[in-house]
This record gives sequence, C-alpha cells and structure tokens, in this order.
Amino acid sequence: MTLSARRPARFIARDDATETFAADVIAGLSARPKTLLPKYFYDSLGSQLFEQITLLPEYYPTRTELRILRENARVLATMMPKDAALIEFGAGSASKAKILLNAAPQIGAYVPVDISAEFLADEARRLERDVPRVGVFPVAADFTAPFELPPAVRSRPRVGFFPGSTIGNFEPVQATAFLRQAAAILGPQATFIVGADRVKDEAVLLAAYNDAAGVTAKFNLNLLSRINRELGGTFDLGAFVHEARYDRERARIEMHLMSTKKQVVRVREFAFAFDAGETIHTESSHKFTVASFTALATAAGWTVSQVFSDAQDYFSVYVLGQS
Repeated sequence: MTLSARRPARFIARDDATETFAADVIAGLSARPKTLLPKYFYDSLGSQLFEQITLLPEYYPTRTELRILRENARVLATMMPKDAALIEFGAGSASKAKILLNAAPQIGAYVPVDISAEFLADEARRLERDVPRVGVFPVAADFTAPFELPPAVRSRPRVGFFPGSTIGNFEPVQATAFLRQAAAILGPQATFIVGADRVKDEAVLLAAYNDAAGVTAKFNLNLLSRINRELGGTFDLGAFVHEARYDRERARIEMHLMSTKKQVVRVREFAFAFDAGETIHTESSHKFTVASFTALATAAGWTVSQVFSDAQDYFSVYVLGQS
C-alpha cells in the first residue's frame, strides 16, 4: 500500500482485509504453540517467491504435476463440458490451467481465484494474451471462504481446478469442509480436478521445503516482513530462522520460524514474548496415499472417478465427481 510522504512513518492504513489479517495474527501469536495462517504468505512478494520455489531442483511437486497434466491433458479434456467455466481455487500462476485450456477448446471461461489481487491481475493479463479465445474473469478473494462467481459464468457448467497440493495445507477437518464448500460453489454435476502430493521418502520431502538456495526461507520470513509493513510489527528478521520438519505420524511437513533468542515482539498494542528456540508454526503440508485422499474426498461428498500419477508415485491428480 502506497502511503503519503506526509504521513508518519508508523501510520498503518486500516480496512476490512487489514483488520482480518491483524485479528488472525494476534490470535495466532497468542496461541500455544504460536501459529500463523499460511494464506498470508501470498502478498505480491510472497507470490513471486513461491513461483521461484516451484522452479528449484529440490521442489519436485510443481514439475511432477505439470508432467502429469501434460501427459493426460487429452483425457482430462474429454471431461470438460461444452462452454464450461474452469474455476481455479488459489490460482497463483496460470501455467497449469493453461495446459487444460489449450487441451480443451470447448472451455469458454476461466475464473482464477486468489487472495493476492496484484499478482492475480498480472497473471490474468498474461493469460488473456496467451489464450485470447477464453474469457478471463479473475476473482480477488480468499478461496478458503465462500465467494461469489462472476455473473458471466454463473449459467455455465463448471469444472473446478485445485492443483499444487494446496489441499495438504488444511488440517483434515478443514480439508473436508473446503471440499464441501467447493461443491456448493461449483454446483451439482460439477467435476473437480485436484492435485495432491504423495507420501514418500522423508529425505526427499525435507529437501523440497529446505532448499539449498534459501528461497523457501525467504518465503517463510517474508510473512514477518508483511506483518511489520502492514500491521506495524517489530519482528527482527535476523532473530528468526526457517525450519522444516517431518511429522511421520501425521504424514506432513511442517514449516516453522524459530526464535534464535529470548525477545519480545509487538504487533499493534499487543506484546508477544518468545523464548530462545520457540517457534511459530506457519504451514503444514499433508501428504497422501491414494486411499487416504479417497477417504477424504468421500467424506466430503465427492467420488474419485480417476487418478493420474507419475512413474515414481510422487504426486497424483484426482478427478472428482459429485456423489
């Protein structure tokens, strides 16, 4: 947000989105253990850093899912109704959606939904240039909450798209609730294409979330920068370090920010004490077997009609229908 040069340096503009962000941050830092919601990673810089992560040699999910989509694009295209709207939850880069749009000329509209309005607008402009036959109707919204579809697509058949294993960032109960909510947004007879990471060797998983170039660390720490910038926080980024760990029992990677010393951080009028070694849990990324994902989808009222995987079983793309 651009501020007038005449305003005090500590002036923080307040609107509904900022107030929601503040409430979530204060609640998370007041909890035991401390937590922050991963959806707040994705300001403009955070979205750019995540796109860099997807290109890293250690980060297999993006390139593996892209390969699965390319190899099975023709089959997936047969599942798209005429004049369908492709609705992508948590769109980010449109690179994966573009594979489906190019393979299925019968798709008439694309609705990318993302919390980062600036990044979303840039990607929408690129897609309008690259696939001019498709109407692009971006929605700047938190896809984890109910949102309204643009009027231009409400009468079209709908295909949901949720790649990147973002489903793994939810706790199981939250994932079920999200899948039910997506069903309500997409409507009856909709198809939902969901990408989900697989359970695999722990060393492969840890490397993907703790890359040698340190991009994931910058991505994680940028959340503290955002709190400082938007909420007047006093986080010293040099006093926190990125940490990734694997919880075998829950089959999930956890990302944390660890305090390197005893310190007090302020956010607005609230003060939060940290012990040396204390962490803020910023993200979980659950990994699935085909059986565990199928159980999750079934509990939310979906039926798994097809599963596409890579040769190493690192990643799967599921096609869901309403049961």
